[in-house]
Amino acid sequence: MDWKDMLSQIREDLPEGEEAAPVQEEPTVAGGKKRGRLQIFTEKKGRKGKVATIVAGFDCDDEELEEIASAAKRHLGVGGSARGGEILIQGDCRERLAAFLRGEGFAVK
Repeated sequence: MDWKDMLSQIREDLPEGEEAAPVQEEPTVAGGKKRGRLQIFTEKKGRKGKVATIVAGFDCDDEELEEIASAAKRHLGVGGSARGGEILIQGDCRERLAAFLRGEGFAVK
């Protein structure tokens, strides 16, 4: 049950004559997927001097995050991982990764 179903159930339980506040839909892109604002930055700390590009700010489940990371790694031709709401890509790929994510419908900062 998602939040929209829960809200409509609450509305049905309201006493006669009371109105609930209207629901505002989140913006969507082609395909109907909701997208948030992401931050892309590089980091060397704890990686023996090697650079890693990190994308933070995902608000999706781990399975969808894995799919996005897999597609990004294939597109860029690099390695990486996805966990804890972040995608880690090996190397400094900020511009190319930002372009890929914008094409997927994400707002990138």
